[in-house]
Amino acid sequence: MKPNDSLRAVLWQEDTLVLLDQRVLPQQQVYLRLHTATATAQAIREMVVRGAPAIGITAAYGVVLAARAAWQSHPDSWREQIQADFATLAASRPTAVNLFWALDRMRACLPTLSGDPVPALLAEAQRIHQADIEANYRMGELGAALIAAGSGVLTHCNTGALATGGYGTALGVIRSAWAAGKLSQVYADETRPWMQGARLTAWELVQDQIPVTLIVEGAAASLMRRGAVNWVIVGADRITANGDVANKIGTYALAVAARYHGVKFMVAAPLSTIDWTLSDGNAIPIEERNPAEILSLGGQSLAAEGATAWNPAFDMTPASLIDAIVTEAGVVENPNLASMARLMAQT
Repeated sequence: MKPNDSLRAVLWQEDTLVLLDQRVLPQQQVYLRLHTATATAQAIREMVVRGAPAIGITAAYGVVLAARAAWQSHPDSWREQIQADFATLAASRPTAVNLFWALDRMRACLPTLSGDPVPALLAEAQRIHQADIEANYRMGELGAALIAAGSGVLTHCNTGALATGGYGTALGVIRSAWAAGKLSQVYADETRPWMQGARLTAWELVQDQIPVTLIVEGAAASLMRRGAVNWVIVGADRITANGDVANKIGTYALAVAARYHGVKFMVAAPLSTIDWTLSDGNAIPIEERNPAEILSLGGQSLAAEGATAWNPAFDMTPASLIDAIVTEAGVVENPNLASMARLMAQT
C-alpha cells in the first residue's frame, strides 16, 4: 500500500461480498454481508456503495454470487439461470459505464468455463478489483505531476477509496500530491443532496490525516475569486469519445467557474470509464433520482409542503472546459476527439 491508503470499502471475505455502508458514514462504520446478486443490485441502487469504479467492482462480485447460487440449484443450466441476474445488476444504476464494462468482462468468461464456475469468476472479479487499485496509484502519480508546489485544490463529491477499489481517482491524485508536499490546502464541496463531500471525502481525508476544509457548493466561485484554488480535481462516471464528462451534479458549474477564474480543471478516471461508443456527452443517460432526496434530509422535511423538486444525479461537462483528463494510460490535455483518439490508440 501507498502512504495515506488505509481504506477499503469493497471486500471479499469468507466467500461473501462485504460492503462498507456509505449511507451511515461518518457517524457509524457498518459492514453489510451480501449473499445474492439481487441484494448486490439493491445495495448499488440504494447507495450502500457508490462511485463508478466501486459500482463496477461490486457488480463483478455480484456475478460470482449469482453463479454460485445457479450452480448449486441448476448445475446443468447455470449459464441460462444467471442471465436474469446480469439484467438485474445492469439496471441498478444507468449512468456509470464501469458497471456495464465490469459485467461485460464477467460475461465474456462464461463460454470458457466448465465445472464449478465460481473459482474462475471470482478470480476475474478479483483481477478487476486489483487492477483498479493499481490504476489509481498510476493516476495519482500522473495527476500529481501536473500540480505545482503550494497549490490549493478543490474536489467535488467523493472519488476516494470509498468510490473505487482503493486509493481513489481524483482523491488519489490529491493523496499523491499531498504525499509529495505539493498542496497548501484541500477544499471539498459538501455535495448535496447525499452530502458525499461532507460525509465521505472529509471523513477519508481526516482518516489519513490530510487537512480538509469543507465548503457549500455555492461558495466555490468565491473561493476561486480569492485565489485560494489552483486546480479543481474531480472524477467521472462516464467519459465520451470527444472528452465530454458526466459526473456528480454540480461538476459543470465548477468547470464554468474555474474557466472564468483561470483555475485549472482536472478529471481523473480509469480507462474503464471511457465509453468509446458515444461521440459526445449529449448521448449520456443522466439518472434522475427521487425528489424526496432534495425535499428532505435524514427523514426530516426541509421544503414547503407542495413544492416539487428536480433531482438529476449527474451533469455533463463539455471537453472544452477541461484542462486534463488523467487515466492510468496517460494524460490527455485539452481533450477533444483527436486527442482522445490518440489515447485510445495507445490502449
